[in-house]
Amino acid sequence: MTSKTDTETGRTEAGSTRTTSNTGAETNTDETGTPDTETDTDTNTNARADGGISANSTDDRWTDAGGSPSALLGRPAVVGVVVLTVAVLVVPIVMTFVSSFARTATGALPSGFVTLSHWRHVLGLGDYGVRANAVPGLTFSIAIATGGMVLNVLVGVPIAYALSRYDFYARDWVNTLAILPLVPGVVLGIAFLRTYPERGGSALGLIVGYCLLKSPYMVLTVQSSFQSMDLERLEESARSLGASWPRTFLTVIVPHAKQGILAGCVITWTLAAAEFNFTYMVHTGDPEPFSMFLFRNISNAPYLQSAAAISIYFCIVVAAILFLQLIGNRGFTTARN
Repeated sequence: MTSKTDTETGRTEAGSTRTTSNTGAETNTDETGTPDTETDTDTNTNARADGGISANSTDDRWTDAGGSPSALLGRPAVVGVVVLTVAVLVVPIVMTFVSSFARTATGALPSGFVTLSHWRHVLGLGDYGVRANAVPGLTFSIAIATGGMVLNVLVGVPIAYALSRYDFYARDWVNTLAILPLVPGVVLGIAFLRTYPERGGSALGLIVGYCLLKSPYMVLTVQSSFQSMDLERLEESARSLGASWPRTFLTVIVPHAKQGILAGCVITWTLAAAEFNFTYMVHTGDPEPFSMFLFRNISNAPYLQSAAAISIYFCIVVAAILFLQLIGNRGFTTARN
């Protein structure tokens, strides 16, 4: 019996059964039931460069699905969904940015271009502004968001490495504790006020709070990069060449995980810069963080003034992302000049 289709079975002159499959293999079974197989495989063999032989089968059973409904409609449907999703996400941002330069707006449609009065009003420049110059507050916000991001790198990367590299007692508990700060900022703000009543609202308190709130994003992002690598083999290769463990970690392991680290930096910085609940609970006095700047210029404010405040946030975030990518691509490398 053969598992192939298109099998021809016939009687030979000697009374035996001859079975021929589409692969060219012939099996003759005589009356005693003993099979006598003759193989004549229609296969083209080509010599490889390494001295081996590669077989190219002449049996082509694949059919072209170019005319099927899934092939005709699948790709356009996927492209359409992607374009629609990008449009839904990008159009409001573009409209907000464009509206910030308009003199008036009817509904969501701006008109009367171009003016910078709303930007000057939000930044408190010249004769404008609901408060004093807002530039020092924005600088302060950038500094504390950067401080929280750097602290996340110093703490989150070793935690992610340990969870990915080693199998130790209570590893699952440590992994759970690493993502435990994924709680509302109000909850952490109350905890900070109760635990550090005098330092909770200081710059150091804000940096530590931002680090705790956003550390799960850093740990999970970097951990996924470490898990995609063979850490044990990388370490053994570096150590066999005479590198110490710190040098192995800093010059081999970390550069290989730079994409995850950069993604974690972008996420933690962006979320820390706009963290409102925690900042509103603990911060008092001047300079005001960026989230308070947004709250002041968005709540009970004209639409165009809110558009200018949001546009300033977008510009700062885009500049920070480009800067982080530039620094990361230049600073994380395993190659020497």
